[in-house]
Amino acid sequence: MDMPKARPGLLPRGARRTFRIAGIVALSLLLGTCSEAPSVLHQIRALGVLKVVTRNSPTAYYLGVRGPAGPEYELASGFARQLGVRAEFAIATSGAAALAEVMYNRAHLAAAGIVATDHRRDTMAFGPVYQRVRQHVVQHAKGRVATSLEDLRGKAVEVIARSTHAVSLRSAAAADPALQFREVTGVDQLDLFARVSSRAIDFTVADSTEFSLGRHFHPDLRVAFDLEESEEIAWALRANDASLEPLVQRYFEQIEADGTLAEILGRYYSTARKFDYVQSLNFVRDLHERLPTLRDFFEEATADTGFDWRLLAAIGYQESKWDADAVSMTGVRGIMMLTEDTAARVGVLDRLDPRASILGGARYLIEVRDKIPVRVAEPDRTWLALAGYNVGFGHLEDARILTQRHGGNPDLWNDVRTHLPKLAQERWYTQTRRGYARGWEPVTFVENIRQYLEVLVWMTGDPDADLRLMAESPATVVPGGSD
Repeated sequence: MDMPKARPGLLPRGARRTFRIAGIVALSLLLGTCSEAPSVLHQIRALGVLKVVTRNSPTAYYLGVRGPAGPEYELASGFARQLGVRAEFAIATSGAAALAEVMYNRAHLAAAGIVATDHRRDTMAFGPVYQRVRQHVVQHAKGRVATSLEDLRGKAVEVIARSTHAVSLRSAAAADPALQFREVTGVDQLDLFARVSSRAIDFTVADSTEFSLGRHFHPDLRVAFDLEESEEIAWALRANDASLEPLVQRYFEQIEADGTLAEILGRYYSTARKFDYVQSLNFVRDLHERLPTLRDFFEEATADTGFDWRLLAAIGYQESKWDADAVSMTGVRGIMMLTEDTAARVGVLDRLDPRASILGGARYLIEVRDKIPVRVAEPDRTWLALAGYNVGFGHLEDARILTQRHGGNPDLWNDVRTHLPKLAQERWYTQTRRGYARGWEPVTFVENIRQYLEVLVWMTGDPDADLRLMAESPATVVPGGSD
């Protein structure tokens, strides 16, 4: 999706000015009472803001359906809350550019999927390692599979300039001059995936986390072999100021101990591991061929109900693969696969009319969601509503009751999803009010929609929606410029 971009190596002038003016105000107050420059922690306390530099990436920060999202966004926002300050995010074009922002005191920390290499540790401090990744050599699935660096000789290989991937290839090329590659500026990893997918280049290098997400956008890619078996991911901090390090260390120890870290990383990467080549290939094809004729109807339904159009489109794809003439063996039909009773209740006269089906499906989702207690927070309220859309609200309530009886939280999707399949087991469904249901189906239904939604958010840029979501976000994003 379209995001503000920063100038390579530096934040844009407007962003730098925002950072520096705030810093000057805070420092002028502090320097009047002390002889030494204030520590990073004192700056944060004085400003009431934690300045975080990150990257626009599915592995770090992006604007999702409900506003800013991404593993680094959640982790850094949690740290800011622990400090009792507000998180302010700025976008850098690469990991190296993010490091420069911290080094020159334009940001307090870099939370951008930074690889903590030995070379970088010479000039930067790093928090605890919270994730390990591998460097994949990536190629087109239909090409001859490369098995070693020798197979890259004479091929078109591109990597992001000044990245750890470039460092690895430079080291290899020093021992093998026949190995040539190009470092590219002003691109991100998805851009390079697209170039391999279109056969503009033969190979690129990507972290395993980036590839696990990127292959959903470009399912015709595959891993050839690994350059590096393990790389350490950590936050980057200023090397000459240790005031923040113990707090970062304590924060990660806490969220690792209470399961928060595993929950955040699992939420963003679990669907990526459930990859199906044919399913993803068909989705990308249908996104280009079928969605354009339906998008106006989904956006109209957004105006009617308030749901993000991409969520509604994800439901439509899960239900019918955006086929207006779809008919199931049980008699449900149309884009949103409505039953006769449901269609009548939401005012749909012709279920095969794509506009009517989409508007009707959105109204039905509103109907289900409004039955869920208002105390249930987002995004759990939406995931539960989707499950009810699929299996029926009554069966969803039965599963929530089972969840509560077994010590789970009936207001959390992750708890309810573990108990929904019990509705298909006699010893459990006989204890419920509505009886048997194919309880595994709503679990698959919701997880598939979440996966399609992730891809739609990234592949269908919507600048107006992005600005709206940014305005609603509790965090601040310093907008960038483009060259």
